[in-house]
Amino acid sequence: MPQGPQTFDALAVRTWCGLALEALGRAREEIDAINVYPVADGDTGTNLYLTVESAAAAVEAVFAGHAMAAASAPPSLADAVRAMAHGALIGARGNSGTILAQLLRGMAQVLAADSESAHTDGPGLRLALRHAAASARQAVAHPVEGTVLTVATAAADAASDAEGDCGSVARAAYDGACVALTATTGQLAVLERAGVVDAGGRGLVAVLSALVQTFTGEAPRQTVGSAALPPHADGTPDAPDGTDAEACGDGAAGESGPAFEVIYLLEADDAAVDRLRERLDGLGDSLVVVGGDGLWNVHVHVDDAGAAVEAGVEAGRPHRIRITHFGLGDVHAGGAGRPPRERAQRAVVAVVPGEGLAGLYAEAGATTVLARPGEPPASGELVQAVRRAHALEVVLLPNDADLRHTAAAAAEQARTEGVRVALIPTRSAVQGIAALAVHEPERRFDEDVVAMTSAAGATRYAEVAVAERQSWTMAGICQAGDVLGLIDGDVAVIGADVTTTAETVLDRMLAAGGEMVTLVLGDETPDAVATRLEARVREAYLAVDTVVYRGGRQGALLLIGVE
Repeated sequence: MPQGPQTFDALAVRTWCGLALEALGRAREEIDAINVYPVADGDTGTNLYLTVESAAAAVEAVFAGHAMAAASAPPSLADAVRAMAHGALIGARGNSGTILAQLLRGMAQVLAADSESAHTDGPGLRLALRHAAASARQAVAHPVEGTVLTVATAAADAASDAEGDCGSVARAAYDGACVALTATTGQLAVLERAGVVDAGGRGLVAVLSALVQTFTGEAPRQTVGSAALPPHADGTPDAPDGTDAEACGDGAAGESGPAFEVIYLLEADDAAVDRLRERLDGLGDSLVVVGGDGLWNVHVHVDDAGAAVEAGVEAGRPHRIRITHFGLGDVHAGGAGRPPRERAQRAVVAVVPGEGLAGLYAEAGATTVLARPGEPPASGELVQAVRRAHALEVVLLPNDADLRHTAAAAAEQARTEGVRVALIPTRSAVQGIAALAVHEPERRFDEDVVAMTSAAGATRYAEVAVAERQSWTMAGICQAGDVLGLIDGDVAVIGADVTTTAETVLDRMLAAGGEMVTLVLGDETPDAVATRLEARVREAYLAVDTVVYRGGRQGALLLIGVE
């Protein structure tokens, strides 16, 4: 077999990322199928794959940038490992993916310390693996043995005793990880009951196998103790039949745990993140906060998803928020005797425009995809949300007319994976709220979809926003800075004051009748606006109820729904 490089340089980083992605691609379904701790939601392999995919794409972008600049030399080692770490950080998914991102960041901190160096050798790789394992442990609020943390520490310990070049060090780390992975079955009761190894650790072994192949040109034959076993195509060890674990986190195995997984990127300083850790630790478990230099990836399991998001808002600027409601068969592997891969019968997946609405939808049981202004989700993100919902039947709420084709493509993809999907063409988040209000998972799927569709269709929607530039509208010419009132997607009112414009919009909507008014305030909209509108409804429209929510950074100053 051809030999790879014996030092770790930018090209080796690129090769490693590509091989790791291939290895996790081959092992993804197997790892997904062995997922029992802390949540049996069957996505550890997928989460690890997506994390490494983001890391590999970032490294490729660095090489592409050098090629476009016609640089005579490839990127430096520091450039490549920083890109790898940053890509993993912003693309990290799930418990294990978040910890893997911190492992890669820990390695990068060592390998990029000398920005002028073109490569590192065996001792440098040993130091990087040691720092990676230590930093990953520090990122987890309550480390648990028998998880990916255990496997990473064992790999670093084995590498510390290795002599020679990078290939020798990588092989020692891989061997140590294999031994530790086998031992995880006896370290957590939930793994022992299922007769499996830890899923996150299993994924890390695949990544380390790719590291060995980078330097030797050949995927290693796995060893456990003194016995050599034939490897899988990616060089990773066999796992017992059964179901394995999402590695990391805290909480007693086998006990029922929080109902929601909350993940977001956060722009904040170190002091604010320290306070955030304390607050989130009191809200739930499986807390992992990774990153640094002003950008963090936050992962936690909680019962109050809104509070977890609000804590992020207080600490800094959260974005790319993902909230997943664990299905009945997924909550912290709870309920002895229940099949660990059991799917919920039905779930709702919704696109929402703000953090506050994401929390509201999640508390109603929906799996959410956050759409930031100017950043609409791709169909792949919606497919991932359907997978996270882990249900046999899914109701999809795009909550935006411009997302109807994206949502349709996601629904079609999910159907090919055996999920029954109904797409309700909601055009606003307030229509989605109306649909959720009548959602009843116990009734027949078709009946539930009809009721939700009817409720959404009976809800007129409006929004109040500020014009960004001069433009022709249905209501005349608007100037930059004008306050616009849009009803059912068309500009109906042009004004100078938010409250006055909102009142005019509300009056026009209620002129045709209504029983319920929903107001969703953006983060920059004062409470006085809602107070005035509520008073207006009480004064002029008898028997009409009003409910007010805070939507967060939703783009519009105000969303209005009239049912």
